Amino acid sequence: MSLKHIRVIDLTRVVSGPFCTALLADFGADVIKVEPPGQGDPLREQGARVGAMSSYFANYNRNKRAIAIDLYSEEGKTILTRLIEGADVIVENFRPDVMSRMGFSPEQLKAINPEIIHCNINGFGVTGPYVDRPAFDFVVQAMSGFMHCNGGVDDPPMRSGVPLADLICGLYAALGILARLAGRTGQDTGGSMNVSMLSSLMSMLSFHATDYLNTGVTPTRSGNDHSLVAPYGLFATADGQIALAPSNDAFVARLLKALDLEELARDPRFASNTARMAHRPEINALIDARTSRQTTAHWIELLNNAGVPCGPVYGIGEAFADPQVRSQDVAVETQADGLAVRILGSPVKFEDAPFEIRRPPPRIGQHTSEILEEAGFSSVEIAAFRDARVI
Repeated sequence: MSLKHIRVIDLTRVVSGPFCTALLADFGADVIKVEPPGQGDPLREQGARVGAMSSYFANYNRNKRAIAIDLYSEEGKTILTRLIEGADVIVENFRPDVMSRMGFSPEQLKAINPEIIHCNINGFGVTGPYVDRPAFDFVVQAMSGFMHCNGGVDDPPMRSGVPLADLICGLYAALGILARLAGRTGQDTGGSMNVSMLSSLMSMLSFHATDYLNTGVTPTRSGNDHSLVAPYGLFATADGQIALAPSNDAFVARLLKALDLEELARDPRFASNTARMAHRPEINALIDARTSRQTTAHWIELLNNAGVPCGPVYGIGEAFADPQVRSQDVAVETQADGLAVRILGSPVKFEDAPFEIRRPPPRIGQHTSEILEEAGFSSVEIAAFRDARVI
């Protein structure tokens, strides 16, 4: 894999940071997850369990090695310093000043290893009045305006059911690290970067943000309807619902022809997208009346053959059972403490390097001795660390 010669020191926990470093590990990096002795990453205690392993934790910590170090001890800081000397990247999601108070400021990291790339993942950035605030996905979804965009027009703001602020921030962090790695020349080209959950999620507000920034008008919630296009959304079928996404006039013409509603295209209320937006309840009702006559499967086949973007409305179980999903290895299997655990695969498909789980998710400190030996510590030193409960 493309990152097989890259070593990453992972000081992160919960979701945003572990997701970032899991992506780097999936691409071949040697990721060393550093946890405090004892319970380790709080995510180990959340989600469905397979034996003693949390499947939630397993998903974001596959392909990593684990070492347990007390970083509040001087010996622990000595160990971390040695690890940094031999690494390419260090990723942490402490509040912005924590690393400096531990003795690992950007300047100190550069003195230890001039080529180290340091990535801080945080809630609100490293400047401004909210630097010291704790951040969680739900809070960031609320503060970013993202929740304001979700839900029906008469509904209260609604969060995403998945932790999008965490995940998008992790994606940006991985992308930034890859950009710095790609630009390295081997001559003192390390440096620090930071990625905030708030900025990351706000960057995904798309046309809601650009429309507001250029008009000053706050967008209203539209539920499953599209804010800019009609018809668009969920429509009833004889046995459920179908998602229709005819995003322009050409697709609308195909939809109306396939539904045997071509006369609607000649109706002034529906002749353009602007007109359809003004009369969305009427055109939605007419389409709903037609689609409700047949099953979802009937319409999926007919409309796809007609070139109309559409799909069924699945629950999670139905999504994973879909033959297209099954063909893409969206779910993969690994081992956790000798038991099979199913987690998510990678959506990135390299033609010459299929995604693989090289290492199952680790137990707390599973590779401590191995990693310390690689870092040059003697067996006597390692035993002393254990006796002192530093590892």
